[in-house]
Parts: sequence; C-alpha cells; structure tokens
Amino acid sequence: QVQLVESGGGWVQAGGSLRLSCLASRSILSSKRMGWYRQAPGKQRELVALFTSGDKTSYGDSVKGRFTISRDNAENTVYLQMNSLRPEDTAVYYCYAVLTEDILTAYWGKGTLVTVSS
Repeated sequence: QVQLVESGGGWVQAGGSLRLSCLASRSILSSKRMGWYRQAPGKQRELVALFTSGDKTSYGDSVKGRFTISRDNAENTVYLQMNSLRPEDTAVYYCYAVLTEDILTAYWGKGTLVTVSS
C-alpha cells in the first residue's frame, strides 16, 4: 500500500503559476505509474500528467506545453509545475499511483484544489 498526500494548491490569477507536490509514504521507485489527474465541478476525472514505465511521461492534451511533471526519488515526491494557468484549469488535482507489485489497485490522494480566476 501507499499513502499519497498532495499540497501546493490555491488561488491564482490567469497566466500565473503553481507547483503541486505529492508526497508518497514509500519509495516511488516501486510505482509502475504515478502522476496527476484532475476533476472540475460537473466533469469527469481526467488525466493531467503521468510517469509510466521508466521515465516516460504522458500529458493530457489540454495541458501539453504548459504543465511539467517531475519527481525526486530521494524525497518520494512527484511534482506538477503548472504555468500559464487558465480558468478552465480550475479543479481538484489528485495524485495517483499504481504499484509494480499490485497493478490492479489504484491509489489516490485526497486532492488539492486549484482555482484560477480570470
């Protein structure tokens, strides 16, 4: 099992930046996939950015070129740098992980709210 704790959300004006952090309770090297999803009010949860096998990354179409996922293996932390934020980026951002030892179980953090004002 793994516990995921997000931080770094808040309020920002359009065009601004925020960096989210996801602290895992165990080594993130044990993860098969790890990254970020988001859910806006009235919408389905969607992919934001993800580390997949090895150091490969995957991004949602709406954030490509603006958001960057990174990680610090020594600190068991995954980051999401969000630049050029737009009002439509307003959502609860969730950290997500699937462990190599149990690929059938998805772990989620409780989420952190990002609000972008126009």
